[in-house]
Amino acid sequence: MPAGAVLLMEDETILRLFPVLRRAWSLRGRQVEVPITCRNAKRVLFATINLRTGHRICLRGANMRQVNFRALLCEVRRRYGKRPVWMLLDEAPCHIAARSRSLAAALDIHVVWLPKQCSELNSMDQLWKELKGTISANHQFSSVEGHADYAGTWMAPALCARQLISGVRAPEAAV
Repeated sequence: MPAGAVLLMEDETILRLFPVLRRAWSLRGRQVEVPITCRNAKRVLFATINLRTGHRICLRGANMRQVNFRALLCEVRRRYGKRPVWMLLDEAPCHIAARSRSLAAALDIHVVWLPKQCSELNSMDQLWKELKGTISANHQFSSVEGHADYAGTWMAPALCARQLISGVRAPEAAV
C-alpha cells in the first residue's frame, strides 16, 4: 500500500422498525404482550471507517443490493479525490457482484477480501454492535426513517451523505 493511501473498512447493517427485544418487565405471573404486525420495515446502512483517522462515510439504502453498495463506492471516491483507496470487504453478495467489482476497479479502489466467517476482524461490525445495543434494542421509533436518521447521526454526526439511494432520503446532517 503506497504512502498516503486511505485504508477503509466497509460493512452494512439492517435497521428494522420493530426493535430487537432484549429485555422487558411485567408483573410477576403475567405474560408480557408484544404486538406484531408481520410487516417489519427496514433500511440498510452502508458505511466505511478510515482505519487511520476514524472518518466515516454513511449512506442509506432500502435493501442490501449492489446498486446501493456501488453508490457508496462512488461516494468514497468523491470524498477522497485522487488519493489511493484500499477497502477491506467481506464476501457479501453486493461486494462480489461483477458490476461492483468492475466499478471499484474503474474508480481505482483496491479491494482486499477478509476471510470468511471472521467478523471480529471487521471493525465496522463492532461499531454496528454498539449502535444496535445503544439505540436500536428495546426502543420503538415512530418510523423506520426516524430510526435510520438517528442511527446515521449516531454513526457520524457531520459525515452522513445527503443523497438519495433507491428513493430513500439520507439524514439531514451537514456534509
